[in-house]
Amino acid sequence: MDTRQRLGKYRVEREVLDERRLEELTQRKTYSDIQPPLTHRLKDSLRCTVPKLKRSVLNSFPVLYWLPKYSVWDYGMPDLVSGISVGIMHLPQGMAYALLASVPPVFGLYSSLYPALIYFFFGTSRHISIGTFTILSIMVGSVTERLAPDENFLKRNGTNFTAEVDISARDSYRVQVAAATTVLGGLIQVLLGVVKFGFVGMYLSEPLVRAYTTAAAAHAVVAQLKYIFGVSPARFTGPLSQVYTLVDVCSLLPETHLPTLAVSALTIGLLIAAKELNSFFSSKLPVPIPVELITIVAATLISSYTHLNTNYTVSVVGEIPSGLSPPSVPDVSIFGEVIGDAFALAIVGYAVSISLGKTFALKHGYKVDSNQELVALGLSNAAGGFFQCFSVCSSMSRSLIQETTGGKTQMAGVAAALIVLVTILKLGPLFQELPKAVLASIVLVNLKGMFKQYSDIVTLWRSSKIDLVVWLVTWVSTMLLNLDLGLAASIIFALFTVIFRTQMPTYSVLGNVPDTELYVDTETHREAKEIPGVTIFRSSATVYFANAELYLDALKEKSGLDISKMIIYKRRQEAKQRRREKRAERRAKRQTKRERRAQRAATQLSGPPEFSVEEGAGCWKDTRIDETVAEKEEPGWTERENGTVFVIPTTPRTPEGQSRWEYLKGGDPDCTSLDWMSEDQDGDTTTLGSSTEDTLSRDLERVSLGSLGKWTWDIHSIILDLSTTNFIDIVAIKMMKNIFQDFREIDVDIYIAGCQVSVVEQLERGDFFSETVTKHQLFASVHDAVLFCLNHRGATSVPRYDPTLDLHNNTTF
Repeated sequence: MDTRQRLGKYRVEREVLDERRLEELTQRKTYSDIQPPLTHRLKDSLRCTVPKLKRSVLNSFPVLYWLPKYSVWDYGMPDLVSGISVGIMHLPQGMAYALLASVPPVFGLYSSLYPALIYFFFGTSRHISIGTFTILSIMVGSVTERLAPDENFLKRNGTNFTAEVDISARDSYRVQVAAATTVLGGLIQVLLGVVKFGFVGMYLSEPLVRAYTTAAAAHAVVAQLKYIFGVSPARFTGPLSQVYTLVDVCSLLPETHLPTLAVSALTIGLLIAAKELNSFFSSKLPVPIPVELITIVAATLISSYTHLNTNYTVSVVGEIPSGLSPPSVPDVSIFGEVIGDAFALAIVGYAVSISLGKTFALKHGYKVDSNQELVALGLSNAAGGFFQCFSVCSSMSRSLIQETTGGKTQMAGVAAALIVLVTILKLGPLFQELPKAVLASIVLVNLKGMFKQYSDIVTLWRSSKIDLVVWLVTWVSTMLLNLDLGLAASIIFALFTVIFRTQMPTYSVLGNVPDTELYVDTETHREAKEIPGVTIFRSSATVYFANAELYLDALKEKSGLDISKMIIYKRRQEAKQRRREKRAERRAKRQTKRERRAQRAATQLSGPPEFSVEEGAGCWKDTRIDETVAEKEEPGWTERENGTVFVIPTTPRTPEGQSRWEYLKGGDPDCTSLDWMSEDQDGDTTTLGSSTEDTLSRDLERVSLGSLGKWTWDIHSIILDLSTTNFIDIVAIKMMKNIFQDFREIDVDIYIAGCQVSVVEQLERGDFFSETVTKHQLFASVHDAVLFCLNHRGATSVPRYDPTLDLHNNTTF
């Protein structure tokens, strides 16, 4: 079937609508009609009603909304199975990620317990699993090791230092640093959520987040190398610390502890094989096999019976206290040193959690409140910090397990927390002989998904070069500047790319698509035809202070009118005209004086003087006939003011009293061809007298700057398509005013089309409209503006156009 027949046609008949007429037809509401006064809004916000109170309570405590409707029969068993599966994953990940945070493993278990219970009451996502996460653990570890390095906890032996580190004191202070950082980060999240700042996560684009997590995974690998090889590298801080650490580890490779390396290699090999089998049989298994838990149990048993720590000096976890530690107030004196790291933890943790939460919400058909999620995550961290937890957020691996094993609500999170609680109370001491190399191996294998993100480079190269640059800059800055400064630099660069793209938009001249009222770029569409005498200009970005000047330059280039030079030339000519007028006044005064002297001399003669007017060689002069007084005057020029344009006769007067007139072009006139003319200073040429004064006046009225020889154009109207503009600031408004004023000086009309209502309101508030610029120059669409300017200018300077002929349009207006 023919495309035209399949899509059909339509015919619309209506009047051409400018902004004023459109407002009359649509009865556009004023700002006061849409927005009530501030006093009314304050009263409404402070007024307390039962429905409003109920809604506020339910928004603050989402658990009160879904828990009364919870069906044990429908959701109980799926949530229990899912919770047990996630709880089993919490145990190895909690202890392993505690090594990344540079705190004892038991605090990783605490971080898997308390925050999950807090999120149960305040969270809006049903499927994410709150607990330890690789990236946040690395960020916390960078803070704890910076503020509590090993060098600060060397034991004293008399007056000399020994190489032995007071591990107990070091770990105790690192726990305080981690707790203080976590509390401060949680308070920042709560504050941002209260002020409705949940949209901040939108500034972290997907390429930025993926590159950041990829670089953080590289940080995790470097941090675990000392456990894998059994070496003790020096601690470096600041920019390039990862490079220095990696170089130091490589220099220590000859001192590798072989038993530790053997444990690491065996653990990594078994974990990779088990995970591949788990993935291969995932469709046939109701619940994934907990390979990490099996590995930890097996490694603990082997280490206990073979005495790896005693016989082979393999480093183990050590003492794990049983029971729960009492809450304690964090050291607020540390806040000033970790505020930057706390803010980075708050933003990254929220970005990871909200992205996962929205993914599951979209899949299962419910809504996640971004601001409430920020508050819930902040309360989880702030409350957890009082129980010596470090920063947490949702984990992708555990959340996927919770969703795929049938979890329906956050009751699954409660079940997982109970598994962790039982382990802390009863099973903790059993893992004292667990080798640290096993936990480091679990971390490395779990980073496999992060390493796969390097394939983003190929994907982004094909799809978006700018996003690829964002990815690479984020990765490099995070690797070289560490996690906190790297995140700040990445966000700044990502925002800079947005600004750069608004400063480098696509500027185009639009043409009409035959048989339609559509207008497209003439450079990218062969069949698009420009409207004779009309230039339709469009920018692909909004117009504001950063690109206003670029917009004006592009308009000059696309229209072919160098308006600045043209106006400068015109004003110079006007200045010359004013000088000529002054000279004419002086000549007139001298002439008057001469006439008075002649009159006085004539009274002494017997008869009145006689005057004759002679015409010769294309110029005019008057001669007084007198026997005693005969003065030859300078050529007399008849002055006519008409801007900067002057006319001269090029042929003698015909018998009918007419002569042919030639428009004097701008620039330097050819003196050889006009040598019969008189010359004034500055190369000015004045206007010669005409056969009749009316003829001269009519000729001058028809001449404008377009007649000057330096520039010629066939444009009488320019339409600015602002349909892509969603806001306009005061700088852009001033620029628009200048466009209207400048182009009016060269007799080119300016129109605006496609303005959104918000942009029109901003133009009104910016005093854009005046006696010279009215809403009659704003049109609802480009097509309306085209039809208006063709018909408007068709009666004067251009032939009258038939819109249906010019636009090849089946649509009748």
